[in-house]
Amino acid sequence: MHIIHHDFKIMLLRVSKLLPLIIISCFLSGCVSAPKGFLKFPETYLEKRQLQIRQYDTTDEEKIIISVAGVLQDLGFMLDDSETEVGLVVASKKADATDGGQIATAFFIDLLAALGGSYSNASANVDAVQHVKASVIVKPSLEGGRTVVRVTFQRIVWNVSNKINRVETVDEPEIYQKFFDSLSKSIFLEAHSI
Repeated sequence: MHIIHHDFKIMLLRVSKLLPLIIISCFLSGCVSAPKGFLKFPETYLEKRQLQIRQYDTTDEEKIIISVAGVLQDLGFMLDDSETEVGLVVASKKADATDGGQIATAFFIDLLAALGGSYSNASANVDAVQHVKASVIVKPSLEGGRTVVRVTFQRIVWNVSNKINRVETVDEPEIYQKFFDSLSKSIFLEAHSI
């Protein structure tokens, strides 16, 4: 009995040392909350979705995927991956990213720094090459009898020092409009065997 009583005292002593830590942990976890607007979509979310998505009056996903691949190739992309079972097409292309205004600004900053006796390397950060990636998902519409096509374009821009300047989603409406105009024509031609 004396041994059990002694073990109980040791256990109580250990718990009493941990009790303040447990209480503080419980208190702090109750104070933590999600940031305001944590689950809220950005205001531009719907606009971007409208740019990226179109529905077509067909259920032949395979023909749409073939048309998507053809359109991307016509736009200068190389096909990287195509999984027809899941409706995925991924393509990419490299393009020139130089901008005359950016070059002139960098030259002017470097010139001013040199005249002032300091060093500037603004020219090293001038955009040189970009790698554009297109990802297309083709899936049946929830409404039935239609197929949904969603495309997103992203780009990675390298500077003249061969370092990444930026990674971004392309949001220019003209690019999406050109893709979907070409896709609509291709689907029409494919449907009529022209």
